Amino acid sequence: MEFDLFYELAVPDFAGRSERQVYEETLEEIALADSLGFGTAWLTEHHFMPQYAHGSAPDLFLAAAAQRTRRIRLGHGIVPLPYHHPLQVAERAATLDLLSGGRLELGIGRGFSPKEYETFGVRTEDSRGLVDEGLEILIKALTEPGPIGFEGRHFRFADIAVRPRPLQQPHPPLWMAAVSPESFELAARLGLGVLAGPFKPWFMVKEDIRRYRAAYARHHGEHPARPPRVGMTLGIFCLTDGAQARGIARTNITWFYRELLRLTAPLLSRLQDGYEYYRRFGALAPLLKGGVNLPILERLGMVVAGDPEHCRKRLRTYAEAGVDHLLCAVGAGASPTDQNRQALMLLSEQVLPVFSCAS
Repeated sequence: MEFDLFYELAVPDFAGRSERQVYEETLEEIALADSLGFGTAWLTEHHFMPQYAHGSAPDLFLAAAAQRTRRIRLGHGIVPLPYHHPLQVAERAATLDLLSGGRLELGIGRGFSPKEYETFGVRTEDSRGLVDEGLEILIKALTEPGPIGFEGRHFRFADIAVRPRPLQQPHPPLWMAAVSPESFELAARLGLGVLAGPFKPWFMVKEDIRRYRAAYARHHGEHPARPPRVGMTLGIFCLTDGAQARGIARTNITWFYRELLRLTAPLLSRLQDGYEYYRRFGALAPLLKGGVNLPILERLGMVVAGDPEHCRKRLRTYAEAGVDHLLCAVGAGASPTDQNRQALMLLSEQVLPVFSCAS
């Protein structure tokens, strides 16, 4: 199991840090992670979410990270395809792949924010169709030098040559964010890696992984040339003093999940067409009745916090269930960078080697 990093570029008011400070400190953390053996630094795209996510232009941020690093891969994930023309996504992805020396990992998905859909003038009932067509165009634009054309319901064009071309061939590794069974099935059928979380509890994700791997084998055989890949986001904090780690997680990672729940509440209260699967999260209501807290998040398998021995024990569960890439939200962007750096170094020294040997 590979250990990645996951960022939203959170700027919570209680932390007392400016956007400029958060950006600079995160770039420094990624440079440190580059030297410590972490696999990929992921940054997702969100809009209009003050405090929770200030990373509305991940490709620009990752281009800066590319200039400070040499080995770590750079995950632009996810790009919400319904808000973007796929040809522009292909152009910007190829640019980032060139600037990083072929280190781009590209994730796509539908997005979940009603405010984003409304503001960008996109109907949620069109989201699946936009992703289906957009992904087909994206792959074609990245792999074929052109000229290319497309005739669909949402996109129509002819005789287009997309430039620049990506460094990685046939294209940078592609991932799909998945919540519903249909999305896991689609990712498997297309031979894409799958990104799960961060707002889905482990007992659901574990079943999704099983279905995805079974579907992948059904579509591509038991020994495919391009193996299935499973990434999962997890809130994590590891320090020598386990009680201190849990104290930090209790404040910072719990804040992250509270904000996530607040932001997804509009979607859950009035489910738009194509998002009916989210009704299943209603089963969590009894657990969340008293509010989001660290014991509940640990019980749901969404957070691991403690000393190295505790973290190793808990993380084996995910590795044994087939998680290939653990996207670690270390401090969930709300912790001071000196604490995050301590946690990164301890994970690198006492946790990563165990799972590297196991793989």
